[in-house]
Amino acid sequence: MKVVLRNLTKKFPSRDKKNKKDVVAVDNFDFEIPDGKLIGLLGPSGCGKSTTLNLISGLEKPTDGQIFFGEDDVTRLAPEHRGIGLVFQNYALYPHLTVKQNILFPLENLKGKEKLSKGEMLEKAMEAAKLVQIDELMERKPGELSGGQQQRVAIARALVKRPRVLLLDEPLSNLDARLRLQTREEIKRIQKETGITTIFVTHDQEEAMSISDIIVVMKDGAVQQIGRPQEVYDNPANLFVAKFLGTPPINVFEGQVRDGRLYLGPDAVLPVRGAVQGAVYAGIRPEGFLLRKDGAFCCNLNGVEVMGRDISVVFAHKASLSPTIRAIVGAENLAEISADAGQVRFDLKPDKVILFDKKTGERIRVDMKA
Repeated sequence: MKVVLRNLTKKFPSRDKKNKKDVVAVDNFDFEIPDGKLIGLLGPSGCGKSTTLNLISGLEKPTDGQIFFGEDDVTRLAPEHRGIGLVFQNYALYPHLTVKQNILFPLENLKGKEKLSKGEMLEKAMEAAKLVQIDELMERKPGELSGGQQQRVAIARALVKRPRVLLLDEPLSNLDARLRLQTREEIKRIQKETGITTIFVTHDQEEAMSISDIIVVMKDGAVQQIGRPQEVYDNPANLFVAKFLGTPPINVFEGQVRDGRLYLGPDAVLPVRGAVQGAVYAGIRPEGFLLRKDGAFCCNLNGVEVMGRDISVVFAHKASLSPTIRAIVGAENLAEISADAGQVRFDLKPDKVILFDKKTGERIRVDMKA
């Protein structure tokens, strides 16, 4: 099911007695979600991603704009008539009911032509349980399940009616690290098997990038960038997107472009082809550093963290906006680093260096070559 958001806006009345201006939670969101895709709404707390999900579900009414499911305008349609499945962060299971009864609950409330026989309901409940691999837990109650199992029950309950659109509101936030990894893999598998258009809300960029076909990065109610995860990572539209995506985060420096070269402090690190001149922000991804004894970029070495396959070189530079800089290099380079030297030198990978306007934070498009 294709979902179209057309100039979607949501404003809330201000509670500030001195400032009566409305709070804009979602600002002119315009986007077409392709049929059968998994979309990640990504951003920090308060950016408007959950409000957007609530608008799509019908739990909130938009101040302006329209919502379409396929060709149907559902903007003013009640949630129960939209054909959605909704999974909450806190599972929202009925504690006094068994797993089977929780999954059956949406089917038992069907009326009219949609009403099913008891046998049909049990068959659909078992199908949903098998899809999320909890068919052996049907007689247990939520209190007897782990967090990951409870979340699977919530997903099965949302899927049992075969919704047109599946909405997931931070469904992994209450799970520990290992369960989060396992459950997000399950969500991706389930979405692929069912082909249901799915919208996944999270503040965790690793989650969004790992399972989404397309990510939507939001800030202060406004869309910052939309694209495939790797495209957004490699080509961020602005400094906010660049800093929000990536673990470890991008390293940002005060830079200068003059005479066709990028300078970080006194070091001329890369040639720059383009009209840009003067002060810029230079973002360098952690994997963008190449250890070289005669490298163009000289930094003060703080230490080395061995992580198995890779090592993290921790260093400092006067031009950095952060007191600590991290470079990720292969473990085979460990022998090249002398902790007693006090300094470390790098060359930079041009495709991992991104320039931004210092005033607006917008990306500056230039051609850089080593």
